[in-house]
Amino acid sequence: MRNAQDKKAIVLLSGGLDSATVLAIAMADGYQCHCLSFDYGQRHRFELEAAARIAREAGILHHTIAIDLRASGGSALTGDTEVPKTGIQDMIPVTYVPARNTIFLAHALGWSEVLEINDIFIGVNAIDYSGYPDCRPEFISAFETMANLATKAGVEGTLRIRIRTPLISMSKKEIIQKGISLGVDYSKTHSCYDPLPDGRACGHCDSCRLRKKGFTDAGINDPTRYAHNTQ
Repeated sequence: MRNAQDKKAIVLLSGGLDSATVLAIAMADGYQCHCLSFDYGQRHRFELEAAARIAREAGILHHTIAIDLRASGGSALTGDTEVPKTGIQDMIPVTYVPARNTIFLAHALGWSEVLEINDIFIGVNAIDYSGYPDCRPEFISAFETMANLATKAGVEGTLRIRIRTPLISMSKKEIIQKGISLGVDYSKTHSCYDPLPDGRACGHCDSCRLRKKGFTDAGINDPTRYAHNTQ
């Protein structure tokens, strides 16, 4: 049995607001964190620069894995389909990337078994989000069950994989308030799905709208660099 000082976690770090908050939560809970990011052909690759910066400033081991999800298609984030900017969608939007969190968690699972790490943190949220099916509690529960059936360590009982989702039932307002209380510098994060070439956020995509609303609801200044005329 490891003592509390030895507890370790893998944190999926996209470079966005949610994942930066999850990392801060895990660190505050005393975890020694290993961060994992994915270069999957996303149009908003500025998030990878943010992830590397966040991990570096926290002094945390950080790996970026390249997986070209453009090959499978089916998403505006990995293809030429226009990112919707007319308001938050009532249905699963075209920015959904097929099986993205399943693929990401599978890589984290493999790494966790090698490093003998029980806990995998991911910043999925089922309240203020875009309706993605792989952000729901049902998905997380099913993946955790599968993880302990699909690994040698799980079958032999030497490791019990736990998928940690501290944000899953929080509003964006609550997430931001939690992050601020932990010292998260949100100016270092990137959330926009369709940023300008200089990295400024478009201000109109689902992710930008949810981010802006969260800061407004929390009564906290939004430090994001938006393009002009985004109101």
